Amino acid sequence: MAKTADTPLSRIAGTGLPDPSRWKALAFIALAQLMVVLDATIVNIALPSAQTDLGISEGNKQWVITAYALAFGGLLLFGGRIADLWGRKRTFVVGLIGFALASALGGAAQNEAMMFGSRALQGVFGALLAPAALSLLAVMFTDAKERAKAFGIYGAIAGGGGAVGLILGGFLTEYLNWRWTFFVNIPFAVVAAVGAYFVIREPSGTRNRAPLDIPGVVLSTLGLVALVYGFTRAESAGWSDGLTITMFIAAAGLLLAFVVVESRVKSPLLPLRVLTERNRGGVYLSLGLAIIAMFGLFLFLTYYLQIVKGYSPVRTGFAFLPMIAGMITGSTQIGTRLMTRVPPRLLMGPGFLVAAIGMLLLTQLDLNTSYAAVILPGMLLLGLGMGSAFMPAMSLATHGIEPRDAGVASAMVNTSQQVGGAIGTALLNTIAAGATTAYIADNAAGATDPKLLELQAMVSGFASAIWWAVGILVLASAIAVVLINTGRPGTGAAGGTGGASGGNAEGAEDEFRIPVVAH
Repeated sequence: MAKTADTPLSRIAGTGLPDPSRWKALAFIALAQLMVVLDATIVNIALPSAQTDLGISEGNKQWVITAYALAFGGLLLFGGRIADLWGRKRTFVVGLIGFALASALGGAAQNEAMMFGSRALQGVFGALLAPAALSLLAVMFTDAKERAKAFGIYGAIAGGGGAVGLILGGFLTEYLNWRWTFFVNIPFAVVAAVGAYFVIREPSGTRNRAPLDIPGVVLSTLGLVALVYGFTRAESAGWSDGLTITMFIAAAGLLLAFVVVESRVKSPLLPLRVLTERNRGGVYLSLGLAIIAMFGLFLFLTYYLQIVKGYSPVRTGFAFLPMIAGMITGSTQIGTRLMTRVPPRLLMGPGFLVAAIGMLLLTQLDLNTSYAAVILPGMLLLGLGMGSAFMPAMSLATHGIEPRDAGVASAMVNTSQQVGGAIGTALLNTIAAGATTAYIADNAAGATDPKLLELQAMVSGFASAIWWAVGILVLASAIAVVLINTGRPGTGAAGGTGGASGGNAEGAEDEFRIPVVAH
């Protein structure tokens, strides 16, 4: 196997020039990503109404969320490998069509079985769609400045889309009905699929046609399903629950076996080279930690604003707008403008620290906290920090990757986010619940108003959990600074495979060249 010089993907296609339709393609890729991210939170707003209409029991309601999380989280690596094998454009379009059909089934659900089945199908097709979308960006945008702009847009959507989902979910549930939180995906998917079919031109020579690693697929899927379900169950049944512990033990065993298999098979599902390059490893780890903190905050602020402050679903959604504005600004202005001028760690490390400062403000929550004085600035700082960090993180996820591994490397970003979300919801909710119980035990004797005590205890629990989120963001910042050592594009700094070769005249593009392997 001979290795050629690093070659821009535009030249892989044999044109010598970037794909002229790449910016149009970005619009449809971004639309699809927005749909997937929206779906992660939009259903949360609709869940109480859907539960009542479909007669879903209190014990089973979690499966509306869990069925999606298990399918999506468990199949992401498989989806990324399918994208490398089938072709990213084909996988992207199939994922969109399948997601639209699954959404139509969910909107038309007549009982809990139909609802749970539709959510699982959404997860399956989402696991095809998400890694295909990110890997398409990786192979279509190779110039450093253009790549920064493209990933700035993508990062803003990935970070802020969840909050947009809260707004849209509130509108649809309050003014139409919960079924529209599913039906709204259909026009998104149709427009993105048609646009992608006619506009996207995937560079040639970037597929990985090696045979599918079936043992790796089975072990990774079962291991990730066990891990996600373990955290999901811990939230409702507790960390000492027998099945929770069993799931964690099974996940550890299955994922360890997966690593052993991947180190020995000829064509692994997840080549270990994808994980062991320090910059990508730093991105996966720091991003996963940041998502833990962010997902927990979404949950707490939604409950705080609706239950303590008495906000309607729509007003609650609008209350998250400053965070969205901060993320868009951080990603498309700060991140995009600085990414070609400073090393990525100097965006990610400070970005996570700024987010931690915003989170620190939110530890001051009490029953009478002013939205304008505390929550608004906290959300703005959180959004600015996360947006600035997400943008280089999304780009570095495929840092120096070989084209044949772009899909599975992209899937690892989504996997770290999905597992981080499951951990964040379970871990921080458990911490909050424990602090709430302790507050009631300490203050019950002198309480004159049980309802007031309950609200005070809830807010105290939220504040305690947010303190943990602050610490997690500081840890994410430290990991980003220590592990990510690639220089700014065009410097020729060390930092991973496919980095720049000093002295090349093409400068800014050089950092993001992708090595081509000839068989």
